[in-house]
Amino acid sequence: MGKAKRMAKRMGKKQIVEKLSELFSSQPGKSLSFKDIFKALKLVTHPLKMLAMDTMEEMAWDDYLVKTSDNSYKLNTNGQVQEGTFVRKLNGKNSFLPADGGKPIFVAERNSMGALNGDKVRVSFMARRTNHIKEAQVIEVLERAKDTFVGRLMVDSDIAYLVPQNDVFSHNIIIPKKKIKGGKTDDKALVRIVQWPDEERKSPVGEVIDVLGQSGDNDVEMNTILAQYGLPYKYPKAVEDAAAKITGEITPEDLAEREDFRDVFTCTIDPRDAKDFDDALSIRKLDSGLWEVGVHIADVSHYVTEGSIIDKEAVKRATSVYLVDRTIPMLPEHLCNFVCSLRPDEEKLCYSAIFDLDDDANVKNYRIRHTVIKSDRRYAYEEVQQILEDNGVVDGTGQPAPPATPDKPYRGENAALLIKLDELAKKLRAARFRNGAVKFDSEELHFDVDEKGKPIRCYYKRSKDANKLIEEFMLLANRTVAESIGKVAKGKKAKTLPYRIHDNPDPQKLETLRQFIVKFGYKVKTEGTRGAMAKSLNKLMDDSDGKPEQKVIQRVALRAMMKAKYSVHNIGHFGLAFDYYTHFTSPIRRYPDTMVHRLLTKYQAGGRSANEKHYEELCKHSSDMEQIAQNAERDSIKYKMVEFMADKIGETYDAHISGITSYGIYAEIDENHCEGMVPMRDLDDDYYDFDERNFCLVGRRRHHKYQLGDKIRIKVASANVEKKQLDFVLAASKK
Repeated sequence: MGKAKRMAKRMGKKQIVEKLSELFSSQPGKSLSFKDIFKALKLVTHPLKMLAMDTMEEMAWDDYLVKTSDNSYKLNTNGQVQEGTFVRKLNGKNSFLPADGGKPIFVAERNSMGALNGDKVRVSFMARRTNHIKEAQVIEVLERAKDTFVGRLMVDSDIAYLVPQNDVFSHNIIIPKKKIKGGKTDDKALVRIVQWPDEERKSPVGEVIDVLGQSGDNDVEMNTILAQYGLPYKYPKAVEDAAAKITGEITPEDLAEREDFRDVFTCTIDPRDAKDFDDALSIRKLDSGLWEVGVHIADVSHYVTEGSIIDKEAVKRATSVYLVDRTIPMLPEHLCNFVCSLRPDEEKLCYSAIFDLDDDANVKNYRIRHTVIKSDRRYAYEEVQQILEDNGVVDGTGQPAPPATPDKPYRGENAALLIKLDELAKKLRAARFRNGAVKFDSEELHFDVDEKGKPIRCYYKRSKDANKLIEEFMLLANRTVAESIGKVAKGKKAKTLPYRIHDNPDPQKLETLRQFIVKFGYKVKTEGTRGAMAKSLNKLMDDSDGKPEQKVIQRVALRAMMKAKYSVHNIGHFGLAFDYYTHFTSPIRRYPDTMVHRLLTKYQAGGRSANEKHYEELCKHSSDMEQIAQNAERDSIKYKMVEFMADKIGETYDAHISGITSYGIYAEIDENHCEGMVPMRDLDDDYYDFDERNFCLVGRRRHHKYQLGDKIRIKVASANVEKKQLDFVLAASKK
């Protein structure tokens, strides 16, 4: 007797249900007779055939199957077929997003037809009387979201295959030996699918596009992350060649049509390792007693003309990508680091927002002009911070430096002007919060790496006064540019402009936040005006500041916030409390800023409003690429985190619970901020249920709780660099 028949003889009702579901799902719309079913399932005994017949009767009663007049059965699709997008989840809770914007509908893995995340699919709907939950099944994959995948090559004597990253397929990708492009076992490679799985072939077939290099090499692993997200890891030579022809020479004609700031004190303030300086500040006191502050932005659109080969590449990328140890620029290096970059002691073309401010940072006048500048000094944030602190500024208090006296002048190069900029920035910041901006002082995880890219230190970097100084003037410029186009007289329609928009918090998530913080004794408004909600959130941030629960409350509050995005349809910016806001200040690294520069130039010359539909498409693309870049950045952080902990297996640390899921506990080590997971299977002292509303796990027998923010003691159990997974086990509770 064959193996399949022996297995069929041992089948019980559960296995019969699974096999029948699989069979009918693979052939939606097709009627199957008993003979067809017995043959397909290899049911050879009378008891098994009777069990299958009884099971199909039940499945028909549950509306999963439909019994036809000739005693055949077919899948009940309820007469509904719809198109939309497939969303794949690692936990198997896949969903279908209808193209018309309806609510997500559950798709079981067995009914996914091998669809991948983002695929355009056609589904049919199934009615299930047992639980009344609407469920869909994929009946056709209309369009694949991507056809290239990255992973680790395995090359045997007679076959080669790719083990994809992140288990995107249930089977490996088969590669004909003549299509491996010289790749060897354990090489990371980029592969294009040439044949997708079907009823007969479960494994996809592909061909190697590029061999990235040996697994474990830092450059290879970083390029693997980029390739995984479809991001470019090298620059096209034709684009670089086109950029190399741009000299950056400033002609007399350029100077004649620009406002000249070359003799005004101007500086850049950036991270210590920055090379692309796309913004500079100038400051001088006017005869009127006002302070003129210029926000000067690299005039990228002067060099990158719309529709050029450089522009097309910039559109495709839409943003620079910042991994832990490298930047993948939107523009060729010759432009972003040299021609456009506002380097010290070099004359540069800019697009500038120039403000006349009084001592209370009230804007009395402003103008937006094409300019020429010459930066006097390049500062790192740390240098400016040191100058501020050396002159009595206490970071984080919002207080300006004490005034200089003849006996005690300011210390540091250009200290008086930097201190004045800081003083004005602090007043702008205070006014912003009074007007309803939300206070989220974020910390960023940073790594120090050696010459081979190996992480040697992991720590949080907090935004200090020097960072906030730059941030505040960039916000002022972005808001002013948006207002200059968007704010029009009643009854008039504003010209097309890409805005940076941020919707009100998600009401459901805000309610979850309200219920969660009650246990700590806090309150928050979940409805009302934007200003009232923002004020309430700020009070929550202030009240919890410095408390043990601060981080966890901020994390839950951030989850309630909507994602900011680009659109020509302005709804304002909730987080900043601005009615009009755009991105104007970073055209070297963000394409929407370049769009804004071009449109401003056009409108200042009297041009008509640009095509709204075209710019909305560019906005959506830019928002999508921004999200992809952020995902790649997070993956590079995860990789370095796991790499940093790889030689610390068995060591124990104090930690706190940073996340709770149905499959385990996330814990962040207090000492170095590395985050790993204690899988549910290792919580073996009880059976734990996930309380999603209260972000906790609760034991059924002993009722012990694990909740966000709890102090725990963990031991490092494993560090899988390839999967970017760090696993912990509990060592001892610190509760």
